[in-house]
Amino acid sequence: MNNQSFTTVLLLNNSPEEVFNAVTNVRGWWSEEIEGDTNRLNAVFYYQYEDIHQCQMKITEFVPHEKIVWYVVKNYFKFTKDTSEWTGTHISFEISKKENQTELTFIHHGLEPHHECYEICQDSWTNYIQNSLSNLIVEGKGKPNASGKPQTGNEKKLSSH
Repeated sequence: MNNQSFTTVLLLNNSPEEVFNAVTNVRGWWSEEIEGDTNRLNAVFYYQYEDIHQCQMKITEFVPHEKIVWYVVKNYFKFTKDTSEWTGTHISFEISKKENQTELTFIHHGLEPHHECYEICQDSWTNYIQNSLSNLIVEGKGKPNASGKPQTGNEKKLSSH
């Protein structure tokens, strides 16, 4: 069976330690309004974007410079029939050396094309990983959602409803 979960990969000139530290700085690349710890095993944190998306994450794997896994404990989408589509899924950040570079593989296990939120979530994750997290790693400054301001085209559409 093919794994159709959303996946995106970054190939970076930074060290695995630098990549790992950036991933754990979730406020620096996803949302400045994250509540809770994002840098230790079994920590629970909360994400909210207006009344459109809310979720609770638990860090279930935390291997310094190699891997981080979040378990989606609860999720709410205002824009899908099944408002809890992400609940029970896992989000992993796998870090490895590839010759003289560091590869970061992001997988949202369980976020698959048949889900109603897939297109919007694919767009958002691509933005936050390929643009914001990448900028945080390479330039030291990400492009997180700040004070509820939409970052992607889909976020802008959802905010205007």
